[in-house]
Amino acid sequence: MKSGLDVKNRIIEAAGEIFADRGFRETTVREICRSAGANLAAVNYHFGDKERLYMAVIKHYRDVAVQKYSQNDSVCAHDPHDVQLTSFIKSFMFHLLGEGHESCFGKLMSREYIEPTSALDVIIEEEFRPFFNRLNAIIRQLLGKEISEGKVVLCAMSVLGQCLYFKHSRPVISRLLRKDHYTVEEISEIADHIACFSLKALAGLSK
Repeated sequence: MKSGLDVKNRIIEAAGEIFADRGFRETTVREICRSAGANLAAVNYHFGDKERLYMAVIKHYRDVAVQKYSQNDSVCAHDPHDVQLTSFIKSFMFHLLGEGHESCFGKLMSREYIEPTSALDVIIEEEFRPFFNRLNAIIRQLLGKEISEGKVVLCAMSVLGQCLYFKHSRPVISRLLRKDHYTVEEISEIADHIACFSLKALAGLSK
């Protein structure tokens, strides 16, 4: 007989895949339980409701992603700022485009960009704001003190926009390039391109 912990973990694993694939609103508790091989009442027992399950899923996959794609693993505050930006972008791109268990967090977060849920305020404070602030800090160092804060924010959004294009335009890209998925090498190449493109633009603005 499966323990309560086993059931809880199976629900989180199943919910993560379905939420990432279909979004919060289109996902039902019934299909999560069916995929997890759990009783329909198990979600209420372990999590309370669908919204609390969603937050538990996000926190679980955040921890998984941090272990795999931690932005601090390959860069430190003493590295040149262009290296920091490249590392930041590369980490984000693997969150968005990577395959496998650890990529679920990036897919869930990208969903929140275009299909915000009732959990968005919590996600912004716990996930988006620290992420965005770190990117702003790197760009501020690259642009210099003379550039306005508004311009720094716009530049950060431009960097994120380039990254998110490859996620949210995948139906178009797959048809244009006849490509259903990206290899590790291709994701790295895309990240390097976005970083190079962005660094040249930032260098122009800083002048």
